[in-house]
Amino acid sequence: MRITINAHKLPSSGALVVGALKGSKLLDTAKQLDKASKGAIGRAIKASRFDGGKGQWLDILAPAGVGADRVLLGGLGEAKAIKQIDLENFGGTALQRLANCGLKNITMACDAIAGAKAEPAASAACLAYGARLASYRFDKYRTKLKPKDKPSVSAVSVLSQAPAVARRQFKALDAIADGVFMTRDLVSEPANVLYPDSMAQHCKSLSKLGVKVEVLNEARMEKLGMGALLGVGQGSPRESRMVVMRWQGASAKAKPVAFVGKGVTFDTGGISLKPGPGMEMMKWDMGGAGTVIGLMKALAGRKAKVNAIGVVGLVENMPDGKAQRPGDIVTSMSGQTIEILNTDAEGRLVLADALWYTQQRFKPQFMVNLATLTGAMIIALGHENAGLFSNDDKLSRQLFEAGAEVDEGVWRLPLSDAYDKKINCAIADMKNIGGRDAGSITAAQFLQRFVNKVPWAHLDIAGVAWGDQGKPTVPKGGTGWGVRLLDRLVASHYEGGK
Repeated sequence: MRITINAHKLPSSGALVVGALKGSKLLDTAKQLDKASKGAIGRAIKASRFDGGKGQWLDILAPAGVGADRVLLGGLGEAKAIKQIDLENFGGTALQRLANCGLKNITMACDAIAGAKAEPAASAACLAYGARLASYRFDKYRTKLKPKDKPSVSAVSVLSQAPAVARRQFKALDAIADGVFMTRDLVSEPANVLYPDSMAQHCKSLSKLGVKVEVLNEARMEKLGMGALLGVGQGSPRESRMVVMRWQGASAKAKPVAFVGKGVTFDTGGISLKPGPGMEMMKWDMGGAGTVIGLMKALAGRKAKVNAIGVVGLVENMPDGKAQRPGDIVTSMSGQTIEILNTDAEGRLVLADALWYTQQRFKPQFMVNLATLTGAMIIALGHENAGLFSNDDKLSRQLFEAGAEVDEGVWRLPLSDAYDKKINCAIADMKNIGGRDAGSITAAQFLQRFVNKVPWAHLDIAGVAWGDQGKPTVPKGGTGWGVRLLDRLVASHYEGGK
């Protein structure tokens, strides 16, 4: 879909989106339409329950005296309460409501709002960004789509009083959207198409943006002593991989920030086999790695002034005569030994070696890892927030604030010695599960044993990587969760020498 930002000129056809504030206060373009239509907009409001409240919409077909075939009036609420995320949601919802309306073009008028925090150029960029995020579709394997199942809209134009400035601001947001879309694509792919080696090839595609990509094969990982990661994939005929992505956007002396992702491209549970119903969804057990890859694309695409490291451990967890067994003991890269009590607690094994490798090689300012790690996290937080575990209050606060700004919420849960004792083991340094109680916390305690006191945060994204219900800028399916959150973290606190 083509999305552009243009000078303020009303269209002669297509759909036109205009705004109103609480109390049915029409913004300038809506006032202009009301005058041109001899009060048709005002009469439509009086004949409805629309009063300009946030999230309210009023569809007006073929108003007389207006060039547009259709006017969609959207409520923005109180001017002083409007945030950038509200403008993004406005643009996204408008596109979703009109995408299949039969028209080809949408024009969104961005008017100045007295009392609002966002300036007009930034507001226009946010509207365009919201529409771009909402335009995502994964129709790659749908060969018999009927015309009515396809969006009729092919172009969105956002009208701005400062189009040149708005275009510059949108360029960076558009690059972030590219990263979000890459993550959504990866999470949506089936496991017969996306497996460790093919996922590594997707990582290599970032080279054209200036990302340095290094792929470690099994022989290399074996030499490094990554027995925890390699044990997970030993039952699959597909070889495991670890991919290291490096974006150098700051001086060579600047310490990097690091992001580590769990990439289990399919998780049967291994010998500890999962139940059959719903197992098809385990194609998205690589969601953490997908987010890291999309984030690296976003940072490189907008030329972020930061040195960033992305590390993803890519494995397939399959039952086989060669597969890891409950009761096996593996030695991680750190030298710590792990008794495997349940082969379905495999993501933490992948991350154990990936985290150790990252902090040992790159000495980062901090590490954030992402993983669809525990079903217990969905029980605790549902699909509204990701679980946050951390050894650093400052990093936790920054993640919480960034999540609130982009509507990708996190909620911090506790870590303590009492929980850590639950993974102590009689015959090895630790066991890979701590029992039914506090399952998400004991998984985080396991990971903390491999961070070596580096500032670190673990995001358990089991409930947010895939969505059965869409949001204004997030269609159903792979959400791309985390790309926007972590990009905002970098932009607000770690870019350009901050």
